[in-house]
Amino acid sequence: MVDFFINIIIFNIHFMIYLLWRMVVVMRRLEKISFEQFKKDIKDDIKLYEEYKVPSRKTKYSAGYDFFAIESFSIKPGEIKKVPTGIKAMYPKDETFMLFVRSSMGFKWNVRLCNQVGIIDSDFYNNVDNEGHMWFALQNEGDKEFKVKKGEAFGQGIFLKYYTVDDEDEVQEERNGWTGKPNSEK
Repeated sequence: MVDFFINIIIFNIHFMIYLLWRMVVVMRRLEKISFEQFKKDIKDDIKLYEEYKVPSRKTKYSAGYDFFAIESFSIKPGEIKKVPTGIKAMYPKDETFMLFVRSSMGFKWNVRLCNQVGIIDSDFYNNVDNEGHMWFALQNEGDKEFKVKKGEAFGQGIFLKYYTVDDEDEVQEERNGWTGKPNSEK
């Protein structure tokens, strides 16, 4: 009987270690890029860097993390604008982070992402080219100028688990930098 309780205690200790490991190793985080990367991609302005916000959820059950404009911008009808977020994302290897426009942007203004949905792979985080800095490429297909003020939400991101097929050959290739280019440009 004593052995039984000892085994239960050992099992509980192992389970607690596992849970702690999951909390430390497998976490999701949205964070600012470094100021050095910010200077390269956006501008050399420490005040602007310090005051922009990390994405957050608006309500308790929101799936999406709202991205806020670092600076005001506008997009004229027919125009495409690449909007920096100043944000990178870290999450488990079997998840992806997906970027979307806010529903009202498409519904009210006919503004969309150029690639419809941004798929950010987990190995994009801290890549050698840009630290994993995520951008939105927005296109205004409406008939009115679309304006976003500094600090307003303009996009959202959602963490999702993904699955692979069981009989897939093992993939060996690893990301060395930002590879978001068509195959013909690699």
